[in-house]
Amino acid sequence: MKAVLFGATRGMGRSIARILAQRGERIHLLGIGPEDLERSARDLEVLGAPSPVEWTEIDLLDASGFAPALDAADQALGGFDTVVMTAALFGRQEDLEDDTERAARLLTANFTNTVLFCEEVRRRLLARGGGRLCVFSSVAGDRGRKPVILYGATKGGLSRYLEGLDHKFHAQGLRVLCVKPGFVKTGMTAGLRPPPFAGEPDDVARRVVRALDRGKALIYVPPPWRYMMLIIRHLPRFVMRRIGF
Repeated sequence: MKAVLFGATRGMGRSIARILAQRGERIHLLGIGPEDLERSARDLEVLGAPSPVEWTEIDLLDASGFAPALDAADQALGGFDTVVMTAALFGRQEDLEDDTERAARLLTANFTNTVLFCEEVRRRLLARGGGRLCVFSSVAGDRGRKPVILYGATKGGLSRYLEGLDHKFHAQGLRVLCVKPGFVKTGMTAGLRPPPFAGEPDDVARRVVRALDRGKALIYVPPPWRYMMLIIRHLPRFVMRRIGF
């Protein structure tokens, strides 16, 4: 595997990168913060990733940098066959409602620019006969819910986009994996009260890597969220208006 990881300096992305490093996979990092990227690269080398693990700084809010960053990854790896994207922005609904600029950044990063990044990846992978694209969406996109209206809208749109990619390009060799995390104990959820079945980043990462290896198209992590969201998707609208979930 020659993997490009966007957002792997923290959280679930970092855990995935460490698993791939321990397997001896070749890795190129994309993200923001040169110090974090450099520290992560050296950590992955210690864990077993072939040296050097190189990195390219890229901002999810600046789509003009996507093509040059993927060019750099191509050159560093001698061509890549796998891209894992965990980068995203999060904001509490009440904060986003009171801050138009912050809301605009989240909407742009999590949907428009994530799709544009995936389109760059798609074109490159298809040109070389296919490959794997793994993108983190969220259970927040499965149903319109009070606490995550704007964030959930971006993830709902992203999930539909990834599903469409799978339908159209699977026969051409593109393997698209949409990951839908529920509550996972990361920096994004710090300060929030975890539910009884909250996940840990390392466990989520193991399940994601296994799904990549098996060519799956969709997984919920931790697994109980699949069944919880099945119930939520079928609740009547009048019930959703009354509950706070």
